[in-house]
Amino acid sequence: MKSSGDCSNYIAPPGRLRLGLKIVKPYLAMVTVQIGYGGLFVIAMLSMKHGMSNFVLSVYRNAVATLVIAPFALVLERKGRPKMTLPIFLRVAVLGFIEPVLDQNLYYGGMKYTSATFASAINNSVPAITFIMAIIFRLETVNMKKVPSLAKVIGTVVTLAGAMVMTLYKGPIVDIIRSRGIVHHGGDAAASSKSADHRWVIGTLMILITTLGWASFFILQSFTLEKYPAKLSLTALICLTGTVEGAVATFIFERDVSVWRIGLDSKLLTVVYAGVVCSGIAYYLQGVVIRERGPVFMSAFYPLSMITTAVLGAIVLAEKVHLGSIIGAIFIVIGLYMVVWGKSKDRVKSGDLPSTVEDEKSASSVHELPITGGKSGRCF
Repeated sequence: MKSSGDCSNYIAPPGRLRLGLKIVKPYLAMVTVQIGYGGLFVIAMLSMKHGMSNFVLSVYRNAVATLVIAPFALVLERKGRPKMTLPIFLRVAVLGFIEPVLDQNLYYGGMKYTSATFASAINNSVPAITFIMAIIFRLETVNMKKVPSLAKVIGTVVTLAGAMVMTLYKGPIVDIIRSRGIVHHGGDAAASSKSADHRWVIGTLMILITTLGWASFFILQSFTLEKYPAKLSLTALICLTGTVEGAVATFIFERDVSVWRIGLDSKLLTVVYAGVVCSGIAYYLQGVVIRERGPVFMSAFYPLSMITTAVLGAIVLAEKVHLGSIIGAIFIVIGLYMVVWGKSKDRVKSGDLPSTVEDEKSASSVHELPITGGKSGRCF
């Protein structure tokens, strides 16, 4: 006999566990991805300091990712994989060029001209740019009369202001880990400083272009998943097309065949780590989270990679952090979490969470064993 009243909102422990895992999974996935990116930025910088070409790194990275992801895609999605059409293939080709070729090479190049920590920090403007593009393509709605929408808009402005501070103001060095350096004097030092500032500006511009590219990648990936929801297969195809297109770009810009040679050293470690963790696993997890929570939510976790990169960069690469980077990063993080707060409020008001609870209650109904006591109808 089904009781009413107190039992109406009862969810058995198995249902609660599934509900908790469903809520937590997107957060765990994006934390894992951003920590992985933080480690990549440092070891990639280390490899390029030892002479590795950023073009070759990009090609090998995506080739490894293709070899790792393709078998899983062929086996696990052999029945549910949609038919490949020309429009979908063209989208995949564009995705393979935007992130694996354009973004990765510009980012690596900008990182060489600045630092791994700086590049990771300014990259935190990606969520703001993604939010703006999501509004343009109607993936996000804004109502300035509502507090959550206002928070998302103000947060976006604050984030972009932080990126501008990092771009225009360098400031004095702030030593995270104190080190003893050799101070050079004279005209050579002044010329070297001027050259370094010029490289810093160029590197900053390259990284800013990558932020636009990454945001574009997330938006296009979101649209592509609607037509081609096979996430593993899409990941493998993006990496494959990125490998082919990246190889063409490498032959154009790198005329020396010896740049393709790598040995059992940090270069090989970087290639394997980048391919498995930051292309294969990361692309797949990003696709899952974008499909479930949207591109703005997915991009909101970028500050985690900045923290990881700053700590590892100071320890492994002895990088110096400038005051402008710290001030800008603070602005970016504040703005970023204003956007996240607004997104969370929108999600609650839209009814996503209550419907999830109802789904879990329905799914776990076979596990519910309500025990009635007299007329009270309490569930234990």
